[in-house]
Amino acid sequence: MASSPFLKTPLTDLTGCVINHQHYDKCGEFEMNMMDCLEAYGLDRGKKKCADLIADFQECAGMRKQMLRYNAMRLERHRQYLTGEVPKSKHYAEPPRTDAY
Repeated sequence: MASSPFLKTPLTDLTGCVINHQHYDKCGEFEMNMMDCLEAYGLDRGKKKCADLIADFQECAGMRKQMLRYNAMRLERHRQYLTGEVPKSKHYAEPPRTDAY
């Protein structure tokens, strides 16, 4: 989330927007919605009013839930392999066909 600089100068106005997600197709819309909401309510009230938009943007940028889901699936497959539910030849999923892409 953006924060205001300690000392505001014309230089900080020019370089304040250098780091953002607008160049990435995936998170640009989430960031714009979050920043529009924060601009409308201000930073202090916006943290409460825009909590859902902030959470959506943070999930898009950080992929926390996606990585937790991936890790849980990997651990489950490994557990099945160790307990013998899956044969040794099927420990990993079959790769896609060569011409599948």
